[in-house]
Amino acid sequence: MKDIVFDFGGVLVDWNPRYLYRKVFATEEEMEWFLSQVCTAQWNEQLDAGRPFEEAIASLQEKYPAYRTQIADYYARWDEMMAGAVPGTADIVRELKDKGFRVYGLSNWSAQTFPLAQKRFPVFSWLDGRVLSGEEKINKPEAEIFRRLLRRFSLKAENCIFIDDNLQNIAAARKLGFETIPFEGADSLRKALIHSGVL
Repeated sequence: MKDIVFDFGGVLVDWNPRYLYRKVFATEEEMEWFLSQVCTAQWNEQLDAGRPFEEAIASLQEKYPAYRTQIADYYARWDEMMAGAVPGTADIVRELKDKGFRVYGLSNWSAQTFPLAQKRFPVFSWLDGRVLSGEEKINKPEAEIFRRLLRRFSLKAENCIFIDDNLQNIAAARKLGFETIPFEGADSLRKALIHSGVL
């Protein structure tokens, strides 16, 4: 029986800083400038890899004092970046569990903010285990974080199906021997799992 491994952001949870910053900035242009120049994707990756929010925010506020409040919002109002569950994916997790599959999580996510997601989305309590970049201090697509998942839960890569919306992560998993499904929505995931003989 296959073991199924899910990414979280973009697969189980619809997370995007724009959900918050559209409320903060008057124009889309200013918001996009802020997210490309100040609170960037690369900066967020540092948070996912375990950099403390307090330190990361203080450092940016010093560099961009005109945006002190908006930078602080990245942590203070982080919950507003989660629009809700990605439609249909939790139902698939529930089905897999009901069929007796073991289901795991492997996600780039800060250990400081993950409890907010756990509180809101019951799907996280259904998992048999998880490996979080913020706790491991290492992000996907680094091979080591995949290896930690395999070691921690005594899994074999060739027996795992890994689901992620990030193609770099998919490529990294495939290189290690995982069967992979690039996530493009619950409907296409269901079809892929049926094709794999899982559902």
